[in-house]
Amino acid sequence: MKTVLDQSSREEIINRISTLQDNSRALWGRMTVHQMLTHCTKAEEMFQGKIKFKRSFIGRLFGKMALKGFLKDEKPMKKNSPTLMELRKLENCDLASEKKKWISLIEEHAHYSNPDFVHPFFGKMTREEVGYFDYKHTDHHLRQFNS
Repeated sequence: MKTVLDQSSREEIINRISTLQDNSRALWGRMTVHQMLTHCTKAEEMFQGKIKFKRSFIGRLFGKMALKGFLKDEKPMKKNSPTLMELRKLENCDLASEKKKWISLIEEHAHYSNPDFVHPFFGKMTREEVGYFDYKHTDHHLRQFNS
């Protein structure tokens, strides 16, 4: 299974991010390319521990079980998968600077260390779970914009 903790997977992702353009259109969903970049940058900041969100009640009940199902295979995320409320506050951004910021955050996974990471829905996640989940999430949004 691909993971952002692997150098070759990070390089693949970075190359795909680099292909995004102002006129890139979504194949599904309602996000613009600018909103997707903001969404993914905020998600990376969450994984890195730079921003934190409160744990959801429903996540406390079903999060661990859902995470196991989500990570059990290499299938891509489904189109229109649910999004954390905190990551729905989407703004337009400067494409070039947001791509640069996202790439920088992806590169930080070379030295990833956030042993206390708690996902707002899935709960406490190991380093490996973060790596797999983050790759799947990033791949989902890059596929959404045909990148």
